[in-house]
Amino acid sequence: MTKPLRLAFMGSPDFSVPLLAALIEAGHEVACVYSQPPRPAGRGKKLTPTPVHRYAEAQGIEVRTPKSLKSEDEKAAFAALELDAAVVVAYGLILPQAVLDAPRLGCMNLHASLLPRWRGAAPIQRAIMAGDKVTGVQAMMMEAGLDTGPVLATETTEIAADETGGSLHDRLSSLGAQLAPRALEGLAGGMLTPEPQSEDGVTYAAKLTAADQRIDWTGPAHEIDQQIRGLSPFPGAWFHWTPPGDKEPLRIKALMSEYADHAHDAAPGTLLDDQLLVACGGGKAVRLTRLQKPGSRAMDAGDFLRGNEIKAGTCFA
Repeated sequence: MTKPLRLAFMGSPDFSVPLLAALIEAGHEVACVYSQPPRPAGRGKKLTPTPVHRYAEAQGIEVRTPKSLKSEDEKAAFAALELDAAVVVAYGLILPQAVLDAPRLGCMNLHASLLPRWRGAAPIQRAIMAGDKVTGVQAMMMEAGLDTGPVLATETTEIAADETGGSLHDRLSSLGAQLAPRALEGLAGGMLTPEPQSEDGVTYAAKLTAADQRIDWTGPAHEIDQQIRGLSPFPGAWFHWTPPGDKEPLRIKALMSEYADHAHDAAPGTLLDDQLLVACGGGKAVRLTRLQKPGSRAMDAGDFLRGNEIKAGTCFA
């Protein structure tokens, strides 16, 4: 490794923690960690620090949680750290130009897609929901635009047919932890030259909304399968089922599924057998293999059906 660097790390969720750990393990000096402010969580709505915040404090690293970096005081406090570089991984705040310019080597971002595809907030889920076959992580130098900076280094991985948002999240986090120290070393040693992103193939991974979660059974079966897997385990795709004798429908989360090349002429949302094979638009189907009722734990289909009688001909909405 080249001379250890003096860094700030800027990140918030679980995804970012292995990358912070890797930088510490590589011998770099993490002078300060920036993370999103603690937010109410749980039944008691107790203020809860982010996973990155908790990890950094456990390592004895100063943590700062400003609501914005736009004030002159925050810019000055960041500049006063006299950093070689900042590493940004799913932080959640916009960095003003003064912050981007403050470190000697600039600010490096780890992004969970193959840019320029899936710039933005939810690249992992959007890649699965769109049916992508390959994705990865990239180290890029940050600039004012949204994920538009030149790319330093890349690690790719295939997206499996049974991939979920959760499994891909964990794999990309691990790949990012391997890539970040190498990219920093290459940047500091002049061994890596940032390459501008292509102007072709730009897509945006918009923040997930409630509209993304509701399953529309009139859609193509392969797209519904991708939606279910991409949103699993969180926030989860869902549909309505009204149990026999009940008036109010239950919101059921579908957490795992399989595309079924099963021809039918049933109305979308109709169960085609007693094993949760659901008719979709286009004459094909999806088999639900993991589900969750409100207030209950997630269950594989067999366990779910043992406690809930759902027969062929039932209609989901």
